[in-house]
Amino acid sequence: MAGEDLIARFQGLGMSEQKAKETLKNANVTKNLQLALAAAGTAALSDGTGMLIYHMATKLKPQVAEQLPLLVRYIVERKLDNTQRVDAALEYLLKCGQSLKANIDVKELEKECGVGVVVTPEQIERTVQDKIRASYKEALLEQRYHFNSFKILQDVRGDLKWADAKSVKAAIDVEIFDLLGPKTEADLKPPTKQSEKPKAAKPKPEAAPSAQAAEEASDGATTIAELMKTKVHFHAPGENFKADGYVVTEHTERLLKEHLTRTGGKVHTRFPPEPNGILHIGHAKAININFGYAAAHDGVCYLRYDDTNPEKEEEKFFLAIKEMVEWLGYKPYKITYSSDNFQQLYEWAVILINKGLAYVCHQKAEELKGFNPKPSPWRERPIEESLRLFEDMKRGKIDEGAATLRMKVTLEEGKMDPVAYRIKFIAHHRTGSDWCIYPTYDYTHCLCDSLEDITHSLCTKEFQSRRSSYYWLCNALGIYCPVQWEYGRLNMNYALVSKRKIAKLITEQIVHDWDDPRLFTLTALRRRGFPAEAINNFCAQMGVTGAQIAVDPAMLEASVRDVLNITAPRRLVVLEPLKVTIKNFPHAAPLQLEVPDFPQNPQQGSHKITLDKVIYIEQGDFKLEPEKGYRRLAPKQSVGLRHAGLVISVDEIIKDPATGEVVELICTSQSAEQAEKPKAFVQWVSQPIQLEVRLYEQLFKHKNPEDPNEVPGGFLSDISEQSISVVVAFADKALSQAKVFDKFQFERIGFFSVDPDTTAEHIVFNRTVGLKEDAGKK
Repeated sequence: MAGEDLIARFQGLGMSEQKAKETLKNANVTKNLQLALAAAGTAALSDGTGMLIYHMATKLKPQVAEQLPLLVRYIVERKLDNTQRVDAALEYLLKCGQSLKANIDVKELEKECGVGVVVTPEQIERTVQDKIRASYKEALLEQRYHFNSFKILQDVRGDLKWADAKSVKAAIDVEIFDLLGPKTEADLKPPTKQSEKPKAAKPKPEAAPSAQAAEEASDGATTIAELMKTKVHFHAPGENFKADGYVVTEHTERLLKEHLTRTGGKVHTRFPPEPNGILHIGHAKAININFGYAAAHDGVCYLRYDDTNPEKEEEKFFLAIKEMVEWLGYKPYKITYSSDNFQQLYEWAVILINKGLAYVCHQKAEELKGFNPKPSPWRERPIEESLRLFEDMKRGKIDEGAATLRMKVTLEEGKMDPVAYRIKFIAHHRTGSDWCIYPTYDYTHCLCDSLEDITHSLCTKEFQSRRSSYYWLCNALGIYCPVQWEYGRLNMNYALVSKRKIAKLITEQIVHDWDDPRLFTLTALRRRGFPAEAINNFCAQMGVTGAQIAVDPAMLEASVRDVLNITAPRRLVVLEPLKVTIKNFPHAAPLQLEVPDFPQNPQQGSHKITLDKVIYIEQGDFKLEPEKGYRRLAPKQSVGLRHAGLVISVDEIIKDPATGEVVELICTSQSAEQAEKPKAFVQWVSQPIQLEVRLYEQLFKHKNPEDPNEVPGGFLSDISEQSISVVVAFADKALSQAKVFDKFQFERIGFFSVDPDTTAEHIVFNRTVGLKEDAGKK
């Protein structure tokens, strides 16, 4: 049917011309409406009936699409006479699941939809009066017409499920008017808004998703628990068939019942990393989503190592993955390995071959690359021949690369027949030399999900093209099929997360190892001093949407700063020491001062510092020739010393005869109570210990170091020469007992963490992030 004809037909349903044109852009809704119009035939679609058909067409899921004629008939006959009843019918049909293949219980359907149930105006009026008197009268008298009457409507509809919403709203308005009388001038003014905490800047999506696989989380969540409990809504366990795109077979209903018996109806998720590298910030999002969703719904989450490629797997990666999951605060329900299931996976592969759904192919790896490879000439190979060759592959009789086992299925992206098994003559870290054929991700992942009774297979958007093979494979083997939900991956600007490229940075000695604090691996972020809580909160702020997002490191640093500001005790440190001698030091001996760890909350603890005749201040806190507006120490300008109760002034300046640099200041002091109030107070140390302090900046110069348009020479050419600098700092002795990963705020400088290179004789600190005001300037 031509577009103009369809627009006219859609307008006949009650749409405006603009709405009809917009609807035509949605292929799925247009298809459903065409089928609905055909099912309605010549029936009159007046008095809102047409828009109810439109409502049904927008809500109809593929699983119940064959029931469209029944739904249209009920709408035309006015049995489903409002959107609530239409929604109830759709929900009931979805709930029926596989039983839809049999005859529908019409009586049960009509009961679920309230067909024939009439709610009189008297019932509505009486219920509204009772609700207002019992629960809302005081709030109405206090808030008057600023009260949100939608709460009352919801309450009334809870008792009168099939009451007409417009009639209920009208009855509520009448009752409120009777109670409050006409609106006053104050009622007409907008309500005073309560002060709100400013929202963090939204991350910029790289591209809007073509279809949302997961229901988008709205803004506002600050913790993973809040995000998963209130913002994310996936299907309930056992209701897999309600998810968009889920494939229902004649076995689905039985398999779901057996699945629920095994799981007790609990949410089961899994985090399935490949143990071929260190986890990065994108994995932190995946960890939080999988473990967080399970925790929020009293479920369980597996840590499953996807160890099907022994060529790249190392023991250190297994250990580091587990360590990082636990560091983020999660305890796996069980730690499992895809290799645990090698025998079962092999047996299932044999079943696929016997069903004619898999075959042995001899195309080379390079022939299979790209999106339009030549179809395999061995696709219709006899079953017996494929069985024999697959056994030869298993026994090591065929050379590596000379054969693969491929599945007869086409992915969403159009790629045909993904590989299920390939030959690799490499010993496996757990199974030794038992196997020389190893399953691929496309084959292994969904089957391990099934074996572990996963309810929600949560993965990033790039795996959407694997969803068809995921459902196809489980159903082809007649086993329980989980639901795959996709969300947008998290990318970080000015960073690399590719394991291969990080390994290149290491081999080229640009960074020291996987935990170099300039990287965005989780081990690197921990070493730099990022608290796990801050990373989790950052992931919560990103939400769970289908959009792929890229954010600047500043957003993550803001989350880090929020946590450290209330957890990192303050200490006095100078990074570039300048010697100051107080010639009229007011005390007979060095003085011990009690200083609060958190000046804003002294009750949180304190530590002692020493004040002596010789102190050290930052070189940048003194200028021989200060510019206008300079507020610190200068020849004619005094400055206060933090916590010391002293104000110092310069009497004499000592310079290095060879370089002319200022090496010492001779100063006089006054009591802060007696001296004129200085323009600034500076940090200082006395009788100091030495620290090695490593100062980090962004590793790359450009936002997208992998983009050849931004960086034609490749990411190795984009390294910033200022990404790390090392200084010898002076600090108060209070830091001599600091332990690895202890975190502090160096007053007026930033937040720092003790590096694992620290020894009893040599303390090393990493700068985690600068202070908020420094970030603003940057």
